[in-house]
Parts: sequence; structure tokens; C-alpha cells
Amino acid sequence: MIVDAPGSEPRPGSITLPPSAPGTTVVAVVAAPLNPLDLAIASGTFHSARHDAPYVPGSECVGIVHESGRYPTGTRVYAECHASPARPGTFATHVLVDDENLLPLPEKLDPVLGAAVGNSGTAAFLPLIENAGLRSGDAVLVLGATGAVGQLAVQIARLSGARRVVGLARDRTALQRLLGLGADAVVELRADEPADELAGRLLAAAGPVDVVLDGVYGRPLEAALQVCAPRARVVNIGNAAGPIAQVPAGLLRGKQLTLSGFAGLHTPLAAKRAALNWLWTALLRGELRVAVRTVPLDQLPAAWSAQARSPHEKCVVVPGGTRNKEA
Repeated sequence: MIVDAPGSEPRPGSITLPPSAPGTTVVAVVAAPLNPLDLAIASGTFHSARHDAPYVPGSECVGIVHESGRYPTGTRVYAECHASPARPGTFATHVLVDDENLLPLPEKLDPVLGAAVGNSGTAAFLPLIENAGLRSGDAVLVLGATGAVGQLAVQIARLSGARRVVGLARDRTALQRLLGLGADAVVELRADEPADELAGRLLAAAGPVDVVLDGVYGRPLEAALQVCAPRARVVNIGNAAGPIAQVPAGLLRGKQLTLSGFAGLHTPLAAKRAALNWLWTALLRGELRVAVRTVPLDQLPAAWSAQARSPHEKCVVVPGGTRNKEA
């Protein structure tokens, strides 16, 4: 699949892979997740990458080693790919990946599920566990909790010993599903509700919170800051509700809050290895539930449009066919 210019949707096409060289591996793609990151880059408005020439999108996959100087042919691997006009991404039958951006996949792990928790799982795990330093007994608030990252964040917080986990999002039906994934309570985001009123409802549902994982920014973050406990840790991973939020200086200093940002695009795979192993182990143990919808490669344009509407499941492109799955 090829994106011709910023703002265009992907179309079917064919390319010739760049020649392999020492330190690179050719991978036959088995499962390639569709991430909000892929749409953001293709839009031409992403803060860290823009491609004006045609390119193959796709930022990660699970696949089988086809040609490599490091891994035996047939090895199942997880791969990260920084797609560009010079280096095609993972929405293809084959992809060329630097060896440093590959990790062997656990032998018994389903490749679709293993791929589904790559970008989404690390975007939840690393901010919660490493950036925020989530501790047993913490109260956790997840803003944007019904997306793929948010659903995993709720479960990771619960598995990591959080005392209370509360999710905030717009979709009432999707919010109810969180209660079966480990959330103690959910709060529906209402259009045009003042931040003070939203803060009141958050406080009633969550009490003072120690950790906030913020996937939306804007007004919901402004409300969440009001319900933070002293020395709470807040980590932003997205801005679906808008690019600007007002952070009163008195509140920031008075509560001695820690406010930081996380970007998986700027985090090397080596720094994600422990998180991925934790996620894959949790899947093998049956401790994580991930709703996945698989689509054939040639149906990516329809899935691309669906992703723009923020589905409440993970879309994974499979060049070889479809198989819907939840585990």
C-alpha cells in the first residue's frame, strides 16, 4: 500500500525493496498493526515526521525472516520500521528492517496478538511503569481509555497493583467494556462540559489520583490535574482533544506535580524490549485481553478510514487473510 502525498489514503501498488546490506533483514510480513501514528504521519501534520514523496506506510509488524545475516531463515520476529520514501514500511508483503529494530517473538505466542500489543502496549506500559513509576496501591486515571492503548493501560495498571483504576472516554458502550478489563469505575466525557464540572465527576469516581495517563490533552487534562493527589505523576501520550491545555502554575507547584511526555517514535526498540517481553508473557499467561480485527492487505483503505474514527479494537493487517480474534 502506497501513500502518494500528505493527506491521501493508501492505494494498492508495487515497489522494489531497497537492496539488503549487512545489518539488515528482509522480513515476510505476517501481521502489521494499523496505528494512529501511521495516520498522523500520512496526514502531513505530525510533529516529528512528514513525507512529501510517495511511500509505503506501516510502523511495526510480526513476520518471518526471509533473508538475514543475523537471524536464521524462518525465525519469527517483531519488527519496528520508520517508514519513509527511502525505506518502505510494513503494509506490504515484505519489508527491509535494520537488525537493531528486530526482536525474536516467543515461540508459542500468536503472531497477530503479539503484533497487536507492540506499539499500543509499549505506549501504555512505558509511560505508566517507567515514566510515572506506577507503584502498588496507586490510584490511576486513564484519559482516552477506550482506545487500544487505553484498554491495555487499564489492564497493565490493574496487573501492576493499582489500588483503583478509572477510565475516561466519550463512548458509553466502550466504557462499559472497561469494567470487565479491570477498571473500578468509568466516566463519560460530555461535549462542552466545563473543566471544573468534569473534575467534580472525576473526583467522585476516582478520588485523588496518583498517576494520570493522558491520551487526549486539552480540557480533560485540565480537569484531571484538579483531582491529582500531591506529587502525582502525569504522562501525556496524545492530544486527541486538542493541542493546548492550560496548566495553572499554582496548581502545578502547590501539588508538586510531575508532568511529562512520552513518544514511542523516539524510543529505540532496545528500550522497549523489557516492556514487550512483559506484554508477551502476560498474553501467554492469559492475563491480557486484546480485541483484534484482522483485515487483508488489499482492504487497508477501508480500515484506514475506520481508524480515523477511533475504533475500540486493534486493527491488524494480514497479507495472508483474516481471522478475528480476542484473547
